[in-house]
Amino acid sequence: MLSKIAAPMQWKNGTLQPAQGPARGTMAQAILRAHHVGGGDGLHVRFDAMASHDITYVSIIQTARSSGMTRFPLPYVLTNCHNSLCAVGGTINEDDHAFGLSAAKKYGGAFVAAHQGVIHQYVREKLAGCGKMILGSDSHTRYGALGCMGVGEGGPELVKQLLELTWDAPMPEIVAVELTGAPRKGVGPMDVALALVAATFPDGFVKNRVLEFIGPGIAALSCEYRMGIDVMTTETACLSSVWQTDEEVRRYLAIHGREGDYAPMAPEEGAVYDRAVKIDLSGIEPMIALPFHPSNALPIREFLADPAPRLNQCHQAALKMTPKAPSLAVKIHDGGVWADQAEIAGCSGGMFENLCAAADILRGHAAGLAPSVYPASAPMQLALYRDGAAAELLQSGATLRSAFCGPCFGAGDVPQNGGLSLRHATRNFPSREGSKPAEGQLAYVALMDARSIAATCLMGGRITPADEIEWTERPHPYAFDDAPYRARVYDGIGRPQPDTPLVFGPNIADWPQMPPLADDLLLYVASAITDPVTTTDELIPSGETSSYRSNPLRLAEFALSRRDPGYVGRAKWAAAQEKDRQNGAVSPEVKAVMDALGAQNAHISSLVFALRPGDGSAREQAASCQRVLGGGANICREYATKRYRSNVINWGMLPLTMEDAAEHPLCEGDWVYLPGIRSAVEKGQEDIRAMRCHDGKCEPLSLRLNGLSDEDRSLLLHGCLINARRAAIK
Repeated sequence: MLSKIAAPMQWKNGTLQPAQGPARGTMAQAILRAHHVGGGDGLHVRFDAMASHDITYVSIIQTARSSGMTRFPLPYVLTNCHNSLCAVGGTINEDDHAFGLSAAKKYGGAFVAAHQGVIHQYVREKLAGCGKMILGSDSHTRYGALGCMGVGEGGPELVKQLLELTWDAPMPEIVAVELTGAPRKGVGPMDVALALVAATFPDGFVKNRVLEFIGPGIAALSCEYRMGIDVMTTETACLSSVWQTDEEVRRYLAIHGREGDYAPMAPEEGAVYDRAVKIDLSGIEPMIALPFHPSNALPIREFLADPAPRLNQCHQAALKMTPKAPSLAVKIHDGGVWADQAEIAGCSGGMFENLCAAADILRGHAAGLAPSVYPASAPMQLALYRDGAAAELLQSGATLRSAFCGPCFGAGDVPQNGGLSLRHATRNFPSREGSKPAEGQLAYVALMDARSIAATCLMGGRITPADEIEWTERPHPYAFDDAPYRARVYDGIGRPQPDTPLVFGPNIADWPQMPPLADDLLLYVASAITDPVTTTDELIPSGETSSYRSNPLRLAEFALSRRDPGYVGRAKWAAAQEKDRQNGAVSPEVKAVMDALGAQNAHISSLVFALRPGDGSAREQAASCQRVLGGGANICREYATKRYRSNVINWGMLPLTMEDAAEHPLCEGDWVYLPGIRSAVEKGQEDIRAMRCHDGKCEPLSLRLNGLSDEDRSLLLHGCLINARRAAIK
């Protein structure tokens, strides 16, 4: 079914064979080199286009204009698919939308009105093309099925493109993903994706690498099927992805009026890959990813054979979030495992073919568990109505909503306390569906493909794989009609109107001043997390907090609120100590620490310690909120993703690592002293001299600050990207 090869492999005569590295002749390398500008080590990339949604574009534009931007120098699409609901926070979501439209007019961009298209579907339909590169402020920026490399990053990386700077990274390793065979009936793209995630995420097999999909199995998949696999590659922790292209891709682009964006793409004969994954599509079964990660996946058949131990594992994980976590054992009864809610939504689930397959399964039946259905775009919704699939879904009891990403991150359809929700969406991280463990509320999300979700709904909520029921597939030819876009999308790309005033709502605020890196730094451990992985959803929760992301200070109040509710107070305390120090009035407690460490002149800041922070979303606020509260560093064993580490650097915090972090973790309330840290960064030192004060005892601490580019060091020295660009303008 699926195997991994951690050694160089060569693509020769249509098969993978053992070879000698390094990688060469791959599609990904060709695209990256075509977008590389300038010399020096590593890659310095300019993208063809960018896209942001309404959780991120306000802060990106605010940062860019504070740094000197006067126009969008590349096509930039602002979509409104995350903060579409305007109940939370009063007017502030729609205020952001008004700001976005005014910015698109002023600087020359495109503005996709709320409910018209989720960010990634709009890009698939209107922007992505063979050989292109697109940067998005969303981690699921993946358009590889169209031969387009998508990269999801935090907002500051988009700011750099708006300032005509570059995205900098070493040339990544390339992983071949060889597809053979064909999926059987009832197996959908999510099933293939979950099998891939389960096999590669836990051991970091493809972390920060590029996945390159090749092989004869691609021809067995429609373009949408490929997209459904591709968008989930984010959950493997890979950097990006790209697929071979063929006539199916040409047909897709032609349907969308963009046949000119097609080009045949394939690796060179004899191309060498750094490692490989082999997937026999015919061996993939319907899958389920149990709480609380997409990698916690296994075949539904295997899960149902003995569900109690696995559900108990999920419950034990939930108890670490709240002692009031409801048991999942109650879901096992009447000979099966029963779900309470079903969702098919967004960039992974809400595509035309998935929804048509669900309609085929439910046709003529009343769903015992009625699913909520969110088509990925207004043109797709229009096609569902014209096809008749929408009517079949509605007749079954399903609810048909507009294009909206909310169910994916907790801003819509939150389950009841203790509920088990089945979702064809991208993630099932803790609390991502909107529950609040700190308040005793907790629900559970399991990921499944739309086909098995529909089969489960047909069976009244009893979890059922789609290959175990009888159903008839009817033809569903797709016709793209962009009339909704023509009616509701403002397209001013390349046509800025500089005199257009920006529209500011009362929640939209400028970034506070960030201090430059001090000569010496005294860091207070405001939070210490020893979980194997800390997600960005834990660092700054999604859901209703998203409404406040245009106000840095207000949003910062939610930092770590669902994982460590005391963090904000402790970080503020450390910031207050620095103000006292500047006024010559440090507290006796802090003075004792400074005296013990010899740190009388050190700038006081806070830090977050975690073993592996930053899995998940690209949201820059996971780092910027720490910085706004006075954060000066992260210390960890390793960073879960490049994008989170980049966010830490772009906001002026030191991305420190500690080799023995798991064996000798820092504790909340510890102090870490970094004497001469500014000089160390200036000189490019990687071994950082440090002292730790724990319970009054001081001892040396071994820290590393490696892998920094000249640009990274400049950002850290200035204190953040905004400061660095303002200095450059002067």
